[in-house]
Amino acid sequence: MRIIAGDHRGLALTPVGKGDPAAHLRPTADRTRESLFNVLTGGRHGDPVTDARVLDLFAGTGALALEALSRGAAHATLVDDGRTAARLIAANIALMRAADRTRLMRCDATRLPGNDGPPATLVFLDPPYGRGLGAPALTAALANGWIAPDATVVWEETAPQTPPAGLTLTDQRRWGDTWVGFLTA
Repeated sequence: MRIIAGDHRGLALTPVGKGDPAAHLRPTADRTRESLFNVLTGGRHGDPVTDARVLDLFAGTGALALEALSRGAAHATLVDDGRTAARLIAANIALMRAADRTRLMRCDATRLPGNDGPPATLVFLDPPYGRGLGAPALTAALANGWIAPDATVVWEETAPQTPPAGLTLTDQRRWGDTWVGFLTA
């Protein structure tokens, strides 16, 4: 697993092998991450990455948020309640020397506290597949001031998902067994 593009292109992130099934870690493959960012920056969605405030729900290794930082995002908040995930995220933040542009929150993404800072303009959502956690996490993020109006939301799952109230599906792609929905707040 590595950073695909931007200032930290080629940086190898902390290895996780095949992930950690017990911790529900399933890192987004480099190829899928590259395709996802190509769609995001390919014109149809404008440029939601440059200067973005990123919220990465179920962050796992932090690869999505860190990729966005490498490509010009201003700040990233990474949320995951797993011990293994928190260790990997912290290690990857250190590898990128991005501590001054990140915030790691160890909490349940479906029970986010109220936001005390600027809302996110770009949101990544990669919940454990098939457990129905995506919509509750987005609902909590919207209700607690984490998502800015007109924010872009990228939702990975094993099947197409119906967005909760307050979000509109604008595009959908499938890469292997991963469905990615692009939504707008």
